[in-house]
Amino acid sequence: MCGAGVLPARMAAEARRQGWRVIAFAFGDATGVAGQAARTIPSRITDVGAVLAGLRQEGVSAALFCGKFWMRDVLTAGEPDASAAGIAARAPSLADADLARVVLATLGEMGITVLDQRAFIGDWLAGSGCWSAREPTPEEWEDVRRGIAVVRRLAESRIGQTVVLKRGVPTAVEAIEGTTEAIRRGTALAGPGAVVVKGVAPDHDYRFDTPTIGPETLEAAAAGGASVVAVEAGRVLILEKDVTVRIADRASIALVSVDAADA
Repeated sequence: MCGAGVLPARMAAEARRQGWRVIAFAFGDATGVAGQAARTIPSRITDVGAVLAGLRQEGVSAALFCGKFWMRDVLTAGEPDASAAGIAARAPSLADADLARVVLATLGEMGITVLDQRAFIGDWLAGSGCWSAREPTPEEWEDVRRGIAVVRRLAESRIGQTVVLKRGVPTAVEAIEGTTEAIRRGTALAGPGAVVVKGVAPDHDYRFDTPTIGPETLEAAAAGGASVVAVEAGRVLILEKDVTVRIADRASIALVSVDAADA
């Protein structure tokens, strides 16, 4: 089940390496995934009936969600078919966790297991450390620690996974707009020197989402004059790390992975 971005192709390649036959249901511009799949099926979030029919036709036994899916697509993508409307009706709300539970139940009734994404990511989840040439200053580390505490509460409340702050004051918390837009909004309010922190709820379900930053994240942080981008170590993926680090170094941004237990 492929959203946008380059991650679906990499995860599909790993699935093939592990011996899976890969059928890609492409809900977005999943760059390169067609080269890793036995068949690619263009799909829409409002046309769930066709997706379920395709799963049955292909005899799918396991599903792997990957890439970018935006909640705003659920809200604005147009008139849903009967299957999509049925899933929405069974969910208490359109929050990710509520929809995920209904999707799990729907696929489970078809004998389809939803797989943990981490089994197809390997060592792409970064351990703790500083990846950039510049390290945070003591004052910036204070903001990182406060940011980790705030963002974990934010994630536990199923609101978002990113906070932007400066000198202890949050200037943006992520909601439906996603990480990049939250960074743009937060850095615009904070001015130069903002700290961006991305974290994960303790009980995060990696079957539906692996929190990720990458080149787009760092470009937004650089454009807004951010001084630090920090992620929770071992739980947030740094995509295309070499490229991401180069962008950070070019903008003199400190890019760090932090163990939440030490924050």
